Amino acid sequence: MQHQIIGSTMPVLEIELAPEEKIIAVSGELSWMTSTIDLTTTTALSGGGGGLLGAFKRVVGGGSLFMTQYCARGSAGKVAFATKLPGHIVPVDVSPGQTYMIHRHGFLCATPGVELSVGFQQSLGAGIFGGDGFILQKLEGKCQVFVELGGEIVTYDLAPGETLRVHPGHVGMFEAGVRFDITRIKGIRNMLFGGDGIFLAALTGPGRVWLQTLTLSNFAHALAPYLPGLKSEAAEVGAGAVIGSVIRGLTKR
Repeated sequence: MQHQIIGSTMPVLEIELAPEEKIIAVSGELSWMTSTIDLTTTTALSGGGGGLLGAFKRVVGGGSLFMTQYCARGSAGKVAFATKLPGHIVPVDVSPGQTYMIHRHGFLCATPGVELSVGFQQSLGAGIFGGDGFILQKLEGKCQVFVELGGEIVTYDLAPGETLRVHPGHVGMFEAGVRFDITRIKGIRNMLFGGDGIFLAALTGPGRVWLQTLTLSNFAHALAPYLPGLKSEAAEVGAGAVIGSVIRGLTKR
């Protein structure tokens, strides 16, 4: 299998498969493919166990119930997957015993052998993440994975015991050796009027972390004024949800 990442702001991953080689992606990710590519969609492909259990773990982790396998039948073929937001596509080689945690929309595609499941899940209030809470996917297995990260990518190699506090939406990916915790910003005035949200992710080394500069929530917020009928509704819902999130956070100690 050979691949190339084309473009910069809105890149596309183009993969050339040798005869009978396969690539696995979440259903709906396809951009284009040659006529030699045969696709099969099922719930049983890879992903944290297989069968209904594997499918359930993928869904809980923010993935799709269905996975699609692309196979070059008879002769070589090409298949391409484009990013959904401005950003980058990062290739990751996963070996047995290695584990990566990625943001819930990060998985683009992988070679057979990938295990994709939920790695972390916590409800942080409807006003922070649209009611979905904060979810990380776990990548394991023996495969090559392609991860989609929003905006620019900033990497840090954390030393043992070194901690980096990050807005949760900017957490793109990190190695399993990094300890991950959710912390609450101190002070009610900071929570309500600081403009930085209520929660921060605490990443503690050792290990490498990949941060993304563009978050889905910030992107949606920037577009809201240009979407008729949604601006006032979003403001009303968002304000009430944020206050509700603060109250819930203060009562859970």
